[in-house]
Amino acid sequence: MAPTAKLLLADLASSGVKQIPSNYIRPISDRPNLSDDHFSDGSIPMIDLNGLNGPNHSTVIGQIGQACQRDGFFQVKNHGIPEEMISNVLDIARQFFKLPESERLKNYSDDPSKTTRLSTSFNIKTEQVSSWRDFLRFHCHPLEDYVHEWPSNPPSFRKDVAEYCRSVRGLVLRLLEAISESLGLERDFIDKKLGRHGQHMAMNYYPPCPQPELTYGLPGHTDPNLITILLQDDVPGLQVLRNGKWIAVNPVPNTFIVNIGDQIQVLSNDRYKSVLHRAVVNSERDRISIPTFYCPSPDAVIGPPKELIDDENPAVYRDFTYGEYYEKFWNKGLVRECCLDLFKPSHNTT
Repeated sequence: MAPTAKLLLADLASSGVKQIPSNYIRPISDRPNLSDDHFSDGSIPMIDLNGLNGPNHSTVIGQIGQACQRDGFFQVKNHGIPEEMISNVLDIARQFFKLPESERLKNYSDDPSKTTRLSTSFNIKTEQVSSWRDFLRFHCHPLEDYVHEWPSNPPSFRKDVAEYCRSVRGLVLRLLEAISESLGLERDFIDKKLGRHGQHMAMNYYPPCPQPELTYGLPGHTDPNLITILLQDDVPGLQVLRNGKWIAVNPVPNTFIVNIGDQIQVLSNDRYKSVLHRAVVNSERDRISIPTFYCPSPDAVIGPPKELIDDENPAVYRDFTYGEYYEKFWNKGLVRECCLDLFKPSHNTT
């Protein structure tokens, strides 16, 4: 009797497959060259946020601005989120993905418009090749609008994850002030551009993969949102494109990785870069990563601010709503070409 097709990758992977199904195999021209990756702890700047509230304030603002301009990624320490909270949310994510299949599937949906859903790969309705990951994605601002949709198992999920979401939101708001200031804008400039604000979160689960050289956890992409705060466990997987080479970012305990999304690239009029990054998998260990995506509300109008536009620096993008951008991103799928090109005035929109 043929085995039942599995909706979720975790259950396929745990069944002992020795070869990955053909729908996960990337074209030869687009496979991770796992032997050619450049591991370097120094590749992504580490910024100590302690200095934001003291005499070193302007130095830290300068470091953040330089990282946004040069790297599109940086790490933060002394961020104010307790170690216990960090380890707790990683543990809850792992517990969730270890629940029985029937329990996890209560949260399953392949509809990207659902505000809480468990799914697999990226967008299984539109993509040609699948990615080696399952994910639980949920909205978390305002919390009271969404928390009742979240999983109720593990039992502490809603309470503990809500506390984490609040803490990360506080960190995001501090960083957005710093980024505004680094651009020479009022500290609340970005905050005011976001409308009602939006915050989403994902818990990504990357099972061990018998043929990691043939697939990705997630292929190279930029983030469509404003800014992403990434928490990862101790298993490497994140890689960032720099100078045409993929740099592997080793996890550092109790730090967060911050990356600039497409909307900050627009709001900086291209001074700051939303950079391609990807997730690779391995044959030995599963991996958990927990990104928080902070974004404008769908009706917020995004465009280069007049303060950053002059004769030498014309507006690189037209104004658009975030809802328009996000819809194009999801329909386009994870492709190497950044969705931003569709919003340049020179792009033919007919």
